[in-house]
Amino acid sequence: MLRFPGHGHSRPDDVVIGPLDLPARVDEALAVQAVAFGLGAEEVAVRRQIVLRHMTFPGARALGATTPRNDLVGFVYGMPNDRTHWWSTVVEPYLRARGHDGWLDDSFVITELHVHPRYQNRGIGRSLITTITDGATEPRSILSAIDIESPARGLYRSLGYRDLARQVLFPSAAKPYAVMGAPLPLLRRR
Repeated sequence: MLRFPGHGHSRPDDVVIGPLDLPARVDEALAVQAVAFGLGAEEVAVRRQIVLRHMTFPGARALGATTPRNDLVGFVYGMPNDRTHWWSTVVEPYLRARGHDGWLDDSFVITELHVHPRYQNRGIGRSLITTITDGATEPRSILSAIDIESPARGLYRSLGYRDLARQVLFPSAAKPYAVMGAPLPLLRRR
């Protein structure tokens, strides 16, 4: 477990990064995602089923960021990529068109990473993603993010992720996404 951002005695703003039983805390995690990502109740209900299904996949694991009162304020989950999963089937043509479809093999995919807005800009997202990928046996990591210049995309770039495909359209998404990839371990510079 990582204590973040302080050390020593617990302070009200301390956050601890550690393993998360995501199926048991799925509603708390989705409440964080809803605030961070602007999701409505209908979208949350759909994502709940997706998260619960993902967590049954081989190698799926999750980390949470919790306060001293055990409030979940951030989470990340991912798994070894599988070309038969829905996400991979959607992004594969975009990656193939740019000569990057090999990234779908031997990669750990970051499925979701969200930090409650009140806890953003403290390094919690960075700690979540580096900690989960540190445990990966795959030589690289892939993820998708909304294809705009955003703090999330800046974080991913600072960790070594680069654009593999842009303007990727998911059937249910209103905005295009970028698929990004990075060799593991991720860079540690700020």
